Amino acid sequence: MPKKRSGGGLSPTQQAAKFLGVSVLAGAVMAGIAVPAFGALGLAAKGSVEGFDEIPTNLKRPPLSQRTTILDSKGGQIATVYSRDRTVVDLKDISPYMQKAIVAIEDARFYGHGAVDLKGVLRALNKNAQSGGVSEGASTLTQQYVKNVFVEEAGNDADLVAQATQQTLGRKVRELKFAIQVEEELGKKKILENYLNITFFGQQAYGVEAAAQRYFSKSAKDLKLEEAALLAGIVQSPSRYDPVNDEEEAVKRRNTVLQRMADVHDVSQAEADKAKKKPLGLKVSRPKNGCITAVKGAGFFCDYVREVFLNDPVFGKTQKARAKIWNQGGLTIRTTLDPQSQESAQASIKDHVYKSDDVATAATIVEPGTGKILAMGQSRPYGFGKNQTQMNLSVNSNMGGGAGYQPGSTFKPIVAAAAIEGGKPANQVYSSPYEMDYPSPVSACDGKSWNEKGIPVANENETEVGPYDMQDATAKSVNTYYVQLISDIGICPVTDMAGKMGVERADGKKMNQAPSIALGTQEMSPLTMASAYATFATRGTYCSPIAIESIRQTVGGQKKSLPVPKSTCSRAMSENTADTINTLLKGVVEDGTGSEAGLDSRASAGKTGTTDERYAAWFVGYTPNMAGAVWVGDPAHKRRMTNITIGGVPYEKVFGGKVPGPIWRDMMAGALEGKEAPQFNLVNIPRGDTGKEDGRGDEDDNGDEDGNNGDNGGNGDGNNGGNGNPQFPNPTISIPEEWTINGNDNGGGNGNGGNFP
Repeated sequence: MPKKRSGGGLSPTQQAAKFLGVSVLAGAVMAGIAVPAFGALGLAAKGSVEGFDEIPTNLKRPPLSQRTTILDSKGGQIATVYSRDRTVVDLKDISPYMQKAIVAIEDARFYGHGAVDLKGVLRALNKNAQSGGVSEGASTLTQQYVKNVFVEEAGNDADLVAQATQQTLGRKVRELKFAIQVEEELGKKKILENYLNITFFGQQAYGVEAAAQRYFSKSAKDLKLEEAALLAGIVQSPSRYDPVNDEEEAVKRRNTVLQRMADVHDVSQAEADKAKKKPLGLKVSRPKNGCITAVKGAGFFCDYVREVFLNDPVFGKTQKARAKIWNQGGLTIRTTLDPQSQESAQASIKDHVYKSDDVATAATIVEPGTGKILAMGQSRPYGFGKNQTQMNLSVNSNMGGGAGYQPGSTFKPIVAAAAIEGGKPANQVYSSPYEMDYPSPVSACDGKSWNEKGIPVANENETEVGPYDMQDATAKSVNTYYVQLISDIGICPVTDMAGKMGVERADGKKMNQAPSIALGTQEMSPLTMASAYATFATRGTYCSPIAIESIRQTVGGQKKSLPVPKSTCSRAMSENTADTINTLLKGVVEDGTGSEAGLDSRASAGKTGTTDERYAAWFVGYTPNMAGAVWVGDPAHKRRMTNITIGGVPYEKVFGGKVPGPIWRDMMAGALEGKEAPQFNLVNIPRGDTGKEDGRGDEDDNGDEDGNNGDNGGNGDGNNGGNGNPQFPNPTISIPEEWTINGNDNGGGNGNGGNFP
């Protein structure tokens, strides 16, 4: 038994010596030993310490967080993202100077002691007892490594990080026990390798490889003596010794490390003195992290990939579990982005809309039959500066987008598909006057009906007077035709068809059950509309959009593949219905409102759309092997597109065929260059009996668009800025404040559009 003092019991220093000495020398923990009396040294936080033998011996060494690389479909790098910038390297790939420098300054006796340096502990305890506080530490490199493991395991959880670094005896004892285990299992060289890969060197650099790249733009294996000494000196206090922000302090600290290396005979005094005279020699590489660094304007697609990972249950059952994997990094994500399509989309956007314009544009391309997103871009770059944004204008709000934009007449083909699928002939004729009231009542879902009278709707031009059949009404985008059509077939078949085609409101709310839906009053995103139109291209099969093809994860040097979300494909309509729509929409680009969007070298089809008061304009179109949507408008929904200059070109009025249409044409032409040019399966549509000699008629200069089909749908909702009393009331359409189904408020539209920051 150890000798006791006259007062009974051992002194704090003697207790520490007994505890630490026995543990280190025996290499095992003695059962029943507890450490009761360290409070006098100011180390205990809560007055008691867990029995040493009750602490688990299995140290969980989490895989080190590393950068994630996002690739396009051809293997080209889009961007690197990381929670902690780190590249793990083997000890053989770390400069010998670096290995010696970190040992010299942090734990010179590293190779000569066990998990704990008993001599150092006793020295620190005595000094701290004399000062009445903690003026000197005694952690070995192994103990520091263990603490860093706890910090790494805490990730970005501030509370867990605080627990891993708090100055309490309980944490120190736990750290010690794990340090003993690590020494037994790993050995000195592996501990040194792990330490150099895990520790923080400031400037967002975790691990020596990232630090070497950050400060000197070189690999860790190429570090010179003075460079290694600088990095080793940073570890004790990355902010205090930051060479980028305080060169003087960094030089002093570097020279301290060099002298220490000379003192322990890692280098000669002459070598140390020569290195001390050299300048820092920084060649700083700024952190290149995140989607803001993405190439080819793919920042928003990069961000969408991140949102998919954090939201899809395939990557983990909970948001927290998915975030942990993402923050851990080490992922190589191959995406669906086609570099040719992406370059073409961005080039077309740049040609037609300037980032400084009052309005913006967003465009998306998907592949019919697979759901693969091939391109996603917009005119305002990804960023935080002027004329930049982090909002992805192509996607729904739950994936980083806004509340969406009214698609106008681009919704009409969905109404036509519902009608044809339900048995309506494609040559159906309606009177289609220039102006009329909505028919009432109109059947809705669940046996309800829409009951309102005296609500007018008009066509874009007074020359648009029926009767029209479906072919002419679609080519000329006749509002009154489609109002009569939805009134005839009912609202529910239309919302059902929209659901089968993946069409949903961008804000996640349910579709409103009102006949104004036929004129595109429900806010959608470009990705939603492109994916919906791809259904026509596949002859009736809808495939949900996907952005990720494969993921490889590197964990502890081992690589494995992660499961990824798959596109879900299902039949939305018959092949005959889809072929009929293709025939109708082919006419739109040949001699209808979308004639300026047509592709000369291959079969194409599509539809224009412009919302009321010209807050948004669209063109959504497709070929048999690509579908794309282009939106143009003010994301804040404040600037009407009248008397406006876009891309250096002045416009008295903007509509889908004149601005979005040419963007779509140029984007698709470049994306499809060199690819096969299949044809549509067209059907013969007999002309309806309209009593007109030439059903198509002539178009005047404003007669090729459908302006009065937008946000006249009523009182809207707060999320989308609707108020039932538009700031610029349309002289030809007046929708009352409430649209009701059987007397219940069920707004037929969404006011005056989105609410964007």
